[in-house]
Amino acid sequence: MVADMIALYCRKRHGTPKGQLCVECRELLAYAHSRSDKCPFMETKTFCSNCKVHCYKPEMRERIRAVMRFAGPRMVFHHPVAAVRHVIATKREKRKLEKHEG
Repeated sequence: MVADMIALYCRKRHGTPKGQLCVECRELLAYAHSRSDKCPFMETKTFCSNCKVHCYKPEMRERIRAVMRFAGPRMVFHHPVAAVRHVIATKREKRKLEKHEG
């Protein structure tokens, strides 16, 4: 999902052709993948936004936030099925986390 969001962001904000990423967005995608690969919680969570541990460096965290703010609402038009699944899974996971905390 993050790759699709970065691709949409790059295409609309940086004017790259579909299927390509600028250097800055390639770097962000590689960083996001490296964080996911090293995440000890990946088996029990669906999305980083639901995680209590924020492992991104501050600069990269701001960059990914900008991508999410821009691309998130637009995903419904570009990848509707994936966007709906994402919303449902996020809500389920948040409910599950709230039950364990409360």
